[in-house]
Amino acid sequence: MWKGNSPGGNQGVAMEEEMGGQGNWGLEDAPGLLAMASLPIMSTWSLPLVSSAFTLLLGALTSLFLWYCYYLGSQDLQALAAGSQAGGVSGGPGGCSEVGRPSPGSSGEPGEGPRTEGLVSRRLRAYARRYSWAGMGRVRRAAQGGPGPGGGPGVLGIQRPGLLFLPNLPSVPFVPRDAQRHDVELLESSFPAILRDFGAVSWDFSGTTPLPRGWSPPLAPGCYQLLLYQAGRCQPNNCRRCPGAYRALRGLRSFMSANSFGNAGFSVLLPGARLEGRCGPTNARVRCHLGLKIPLGCELVVGGEPQCWAEGHCLLVDDSFLHTVAHNGSPEDGPRVVFIVDLWHPNVAGAERQALDFVFAPDP
Repeated sequence: MWKGNSPGGNQGVAMEEEMGGQGNWGLEDAPGLLAMASLPIMSTWSLPLVSSAFTLLLGALTSLFLWYCYYLGSQDLQALAAGSQAGGVSGGPGGCSEVGRPSPGSSGEPGEGPRTEGLVSRRLRAYARRYSWAGMGRVRRAAQGGPGPGGGPGVLGIQRPGLLFLPNLPSVPFVPRDAQRHDVELLESSFPAILRDFGAVSWDFSGTTPLPRGWSPPLAPGCYQLLLYQAGRCQPNNCRRCPGAYRALRGLRSFMSANSFGNAGFSVLLPGARLEGRCGPTNARVRCHLGLKIPLGCELVVGGEPQCWAEGHCLLVDDSFLHTVAHNGSPEDGPRVVFIVDLWHPNVAGAERQALDFVFAPDP
């Protein structure tokens, strides 16, 4: 076989000699036959041709990669422009939450969130490149969507987070205490120490004298606050002045201490003061109110449900619902004082918390 003058003829003779004679081959010789028979075929593919094909393929892949990088870059520029118009992630305009600086996009009006949507998406992509998209389904949908389901208002129009709506979270105005049992019990057991701290930093709240050290300008007439954490940043001077409260915060398991949505501090409401309906920036948090001094006539209405504080006890509030705070007592009753801490919503998973801490990291 294969004894002609073809290029493979000599190889055929060599194969016959190697396999032991004139066609005396058995099944055990099949692998050798196949290997040697393929040699003439493979030799027809010259190395330059293979190299040229590989170069063309590599060039096509490189061009596709460069186009994709250009596309992402243009999207990021649009996101940065949108973010600068909105005042950034943590400094946008809008209504004030009861505790903390003006919350990002927390005006409570439908449509506030999409103005920073591009910046949130950009930061989330940066997180995924550094870590992973695993477990990011809800966060990704939240970054791409508006402030509520379908980009509009939330549950029956009374849940309208101004910046981030995390889908598929149980939504109730007042969250059961058991959802954050450890942190609730720790705060309630720290009630005497926190009340003593308030006494050490309190003043007459007359408004006729300059604000004492550590107190923030009033959010509204008759509404004062002293913050230990503001938008995820520790306030060292205030923490040193309130050691009992700071010690309690350090023991909490779900405090949003590394996130611009997280605040903690004393909130004071004078008689006659009222904070009209507003919504917080996200439904990913639960706001814990520990009653310190609760006169008669104080009221908290969240999502149309009225509640009242009790001294030494905690209320867990989803402040992404429309809520109103009022002190309808007389001047002789004195101020209403609560200690407010922002906790993670119990149904936000650990991977989601890590991603949101990255996306909404406190301003440097």
